Amino acid sequence: MPDIVTTVVPASIGMAKPGRRLGANVPPATRRRLVAAALLVGDLVTLTIVAGVLQLGAAIAASDTDTNMAGLIVLWAPALCGALAGFGLYGSERSEPVDRLRRRTLGNVVAAALMLVWLLVSQPSGHLWGYVVGGAGLTVLLGYYVEALIRGALLRRELWTAPTVLYGAMPACMALARDLASRPELGLKPVAILSEEDTDARADAAEIADLPVITPGQANILSPGIEVALCASGDLQVEKADWLARLPLRQIFVVHDASALQVLNPRLRAMGGLLGLELRSAIHMPRNLRLKRALDLVVAIPLALLALPVVAVLALAVKAVDNGPAFYAQPRVGRNGNVFNVYKLRSMYADAEDRLAAHLEADGAARHEWERFFKLSNDPRILPGIGPFIRRSSLDELPQLWNVLRGEMSIVGPRPFPAYHNQCFDTAFQALRTSVPPGLTGLWQVTDRSDGDLAVQKRQDSFYIHNWSFWLDFYVLLQTVPAVLHGRGAK
Repeated sequence: MPDIVTTVVPASIGMAKPGRRLGANVPPATRRRLVAAALLVGDLVTLTIVAGVLQLGAAIAASDTDTNMAGLIVLWAPALCGALAGFGLYGSERSEPVDRLRRRTLGNVVAAALMLVWLLVSQPSGHLWGYVVGGAGLTVLLGYYVEALIRGALLRRELWTAPTVLYGAMPACMALARDLASRPELGLKPVAILSEEDTDARADAAEIADLPVITPGQANILSPGIEVALCASGDLQVEKADWLARLPLRQIFVVHDASALQVLNPRLRAMGGLLGLELRSAIHMPRNLRLKRALDLVVAIPLALLALPVVAVLALAVKAVDNGPAFYAQPRVGRNGNVFNVYKLRSMYADAEDRLAAHLEADGAARHEWERFFKLSNDPRILPGIGPFIRRSSLDELPQLWNVLRGEMSIVGPRPFPAYHNQCFDTAFQALRTSVPPGLTGLWQVTDRSDGDLAVQKRQDSFYIHNWSFWLDFYVLLQTVPAVLHGRGAK
């Protein structure tokens, strides 16, 4: 494909912004190589750090494995990078982060398996087996966060996203442009709308969408600067758009608006001359619920043991600020509508409800905020010092590991709401929420958290329930760490 050039679109064709650049000043092939190289370097840095941790562990254990481990790392690097390349991590940046996490994990499993086979053949009596297994786990976790940092750096330099043209009716293209702008991690950057509508309609749409609107003839001229085309499925007609397939584009996607279906990974089924989307509710299958419960125990038991001394220290700090119980129990609605007590470290005054009622009665703006979010930016109930700290860091939620161990909650799931909060949703959504175990952390918490209103909560929780998988839970767990460290949206 020819190099991308800075293209000036003539004002005479009804462009909203003459002179707007279509794509970055980097040839498509070069951009893709830069992205692949950055991801490859990130994985090599990750493996280097993990190797250092393993060497440190060997030194602490006084194990004579330094020389052997060096040879292991020399073989591990090409095995890991080759496996990740085989799973498309370096050649397909345009995918959901959850799917990239799945492929990253599977690539690490393959690389670790190759290393174990090598050890079995070359050093059957060696002591490196545990280092390989532990190193693979560390590489998955650290590699995920390193990739996130690299993706952010590439996004800031406009290298992660491929210049993309949108084809279809104006309303569909404008909605698609807004969605892609809000999800830059998907790697698609709208740079133009391709339209066959009249000049006036194109000019009006360009003003609204803030994108140049081009005709099929101009697409042939600008195609060297465009890598991807997205076509609204309802507007893709062979007799009108056969020229689209003849453009030198790397990828053409037929896009169907599935927002109402809340679908992440549908299965495509051929049905004669039709294509069907198969949707499954995996979380409601008994075997998946058993798997989810087993994973909860695997995570919750060691976490609970590690959290015990932290909870004890924080409980003493709470009692030092305000006399009363260090822990707080509140009824919440759980699976199948069963009510149970959620345990938290107390972050509010003992007379918190009286303080809240008086504050809402005296402050109309606070009352409006409470009715929309069920949280307050300036909450008079919060204990000074310790209260904001444990809430911002989410340490007040640690006692809920007891709820997880009791089977009342899961590690990941929709957060259990009080009855007054739950009743603000329609009955159908209430039934959907209570059809699954509530979670200690959830998709809403690691994205919008309490910055999102009831509509955002409903959208995020519905998406999680309809698209549950082991990988989605794993993704939410990994995203919980930066969300807690940043205190994003926590109140």
